[in-house]
Amino acid sequence: MVAEPEGPEDRKPQSDEARSAFTPPPGVEQPGVPEEEQPTSEFAVPEGLAPELPSEPEGSAFAPPSTYSAKHAPPAFTPAHGIPLVRLSKDAPWQDRMRTMLRLPVGDRPVPEAPRKEDEPGPAVGRVLDLTLRIGELLLAGGEGAEDVEAAMFAICRSYGLDRCEPTVTFTLLSITYQPSLVDDPVTANRTVRRRGTDYTRLEAVYQLLADINDEAHEVTPEEAYRRLAEIRRNRHPYPGWVLTTAAGVLAGAASVLLGGGATVFFVAALGAVLGDRLAWLCAGRGLPEFYQFLVAAMPPAAMGVLLTLLHADLRPSAVITGGLFALIPGRALVAAVQDGLTGFYITASARLLEVGYFFVAIVVGVLSVLYVAVQFDAQLNPDGVLNPVERPVVQILASMVLCATFAILLQQSRGTVLFATLNGGVAWVIYASIAVTADGSAVMATAVAAGLVGLFGQLIARYHHTSSLPYVTAAIGPLLPGSATYFGVLAIAQNNLDQGFASLAKAAALSLAIAIGVNLGGELARLFMQSPGAAAARRAAKRTRGF
Repeated sequence: MVAEPEGPEDRKPQSDEARSAFTPPPGVEQPGVPEEEQPTSEFAVPEGLAPELPSEPEGSAFAPPSTYSAKHAPPAFTPAHGIPLVRLSKDAPWQDRMRTMLRLPVGDRPVPEAPRKEDEPGPAVGRVLDLTLRIGELLLAGGEGAEDVEAAMFAICRSYGLDRCEPTVTFTLLSITYQPSLVDDPVTANRTVRRRGTDYTRLEAVYQLLADINDEAHEVTPEEAYRRLAEIRRNRHPYPGWVLTTAAGVLAGAASVLLGGGATVFFVAALGAVLGDRLAWLCAGRGLPEFYQFLVAAMPPAAMGVLLTLLHADLRPSAVITGGLFALIPGRALVAAVQDGLTGFYITASARLLEVGYFFVAIVVGVLSVLYVAVQFDAQLNPDGVLNPVERPVVQILASMVLCATFAILLQQSRGTVLFATLNGGVAWVIYASIAVTADGSAVMATAVAAGLVGLFGQLIARYHHTSSLPYVTAAIGPLLPGSATYFGVLAIAQNNLDQGFASLAKAAALSLAIAIGVNLGGELARLFMQSPGAAAARRAAKRTRGF
């Protein structure tokens, strides 16, 4: 048998498996592996599940970009004790509900009660943020505390569906940041507060707008809110300039009567305050800073007191000078500064205190300049007559109420709030006189107790009317302002009694802090009488460390 010649394909080199004795010959099917010899592992993927695709190493340049998707996210871990559900009572005022949410971390805040449908278009984010900043600017410029302004800004954003927002308030800058989700870029807007004015009628209108925005029964669109906000800005002050000047004079006269003066002292103090008010308006029209306006306004009352002394009139020159200082002491700014400090807004509190310090120094410099000139002319300025006040309960109560009413007019309050502020101030003076004069107690303690009642009543009536507490509180603390202690300190310094002067000024500072802390504490106590805004979580305050 002759072998056939090998072709080119038969001359290819064969692999080791082809030459192996255990390799089946061509054309024979390779037998399968016995079942008992199949490799098994506890890490093997069970049948019916697809193996997990290998992921690129973190930070790899070849990994495709991806975003977090809640639809494909793994199930979240729920602790054994469960997640506490935070619900906000709709019966509580919106200020307390928003303040409660601001004091919660972003992850612990409750979701909206009525979430927006996916196919329902919401308002433009930019317009909502701009509207929020404009309303916050009016509130901050009107004297509201930083926490109240943040609560109002958060309430506006939440009412229009912007839940993941964080407002920030400082003394001159408002900022708000909105982030739709964890992977979206945040949107931030800010606004600078350059002008401040006292108009509580405008402030009350802003709070009414806020109440309508937060009320589910009223559907206020951003366009309607802009229209109402423009009307609030265009509204003129409720009282003309001559009424404000007259109110300043009557306020100074009532304060002098409160300190023991008679009818003549009333008119002289009123004349000095009117002259100081007109000079302050003149400086404001010339564009001078407020420091010089306060300095100039404090000089005419001091000059009227010195004139009575040089004329050897049997009157109380100290009462004339002290009465003129009551309208100048920045009581509301001091209360707002202490309130911001107690609620954790230390930058804003420091700025407000610095502003109060500048105004206080301006008053001291203005009065001190006149008294120094009077001392050079041997004017016999003696505060002993005022140190022993005459007890005239009925006259002093009426004078305190007149002082509060005129103070409310100077603050441009609406006529509906003037009456309650007047009554609240009268009650405050009765409490103060009962402790400090009748019971011969501490003046600082009496001031704190009286201011606490003012804050309590003012906060309760403000929550009842769903408005700000400023119209009911600021004017009511007028009779408690430390005008006498300020004048005594300045007079002692002018007479070269520095130790006595600084001690009296320190007492004035202590009385001012007592007013501020009392008003703030009264407001906090008022919330204890109301329904708690959180059913499962109480109204938390900021947690502070203790030195570590």
